[in-house]
Amino acid sequence: MPELDGRIALITGASRGIGRATALELAAAGAAVGVNYRSDEAGASEVVAAIEAAGGRALALQADIAEPDEAAALVARCEDELGEIDALVCNAGITRDNLIARITPEDFDAVIATNLGGAFYVCQAGARRMLRRRRGSIVTMSSIVGIHGNAGQTNYSASKAGLIGLTKSLAKEIGSRGVRVNCIAPGYISTELTDVLPDSARDALLASTPLGRLGEPEDIARCVRFLVSDASGFVTGAVLAVDGGLGM
Repeated sequence: MPELDGRIALITGASRGIGRATALELAAAGAAVGVNYRSDEAGASEVVAAIEAAGGRALALQADIAEPDEAAALVARCEDELGEIDALVCNAGITRDNLIARITPEDFDAVIATNLGGAFYVCQAGARRMLRRRRGSIVTMSSIVGIHGNAGQTNYSASKAGLIGLTKSLAKEIGSRGVRVNCIAPGYISTELTDVLPDSARDALLASTPLGRLGEPEDIARCVRFLVSDASGFVTGAVLAVDGGLGM
């Protein structure tokens, strides 16, 4: 696997799930990691402790990235305390699932503000710095439902589809300055969100997935590691589906 010795990575929503696995993966590859969280301070502290116990360097960074000023301050603090960011992973996300007739304006706004707005504000702050240095890699975290949709998730699907458009547009905008932007679209991953699925729903998912299993957070983390490394130096504007074949 590609190594990231001496590199600095900032991961939003890194206190659990895919973000946590990504922080541990990039740290294992040699990167110093900014572990962003909004409210789960204990989770972020545990991730930092695990990285430091393995001989790595990490820092827990609190910020609500849905707020533009906090997103910009997050990027600035990460660079002030860890160094110039080489890899930016926009992973933070929330759900407020319901049928469209029942989704409140507050639930719609919250999902769009965090999932899409938060990624935009962090990318904006990070890209400004990367452009000056003419290097860097950004990875956004979409979803299979951002490509194919899903009943009961119109707000979430819209936010994740928006991330694909953001990724492709930004890749075209800043590629000439040596900054790459790619997107991962996970399928159903074994996290707190899927742990609550009833057995019937889980069985239906597995029956539709050619590989016959849910993904693990580490499956996504390894793909992030590739996309922020030099091994993917000619890859930008890509949407990588990591879904066990579910989207075919």
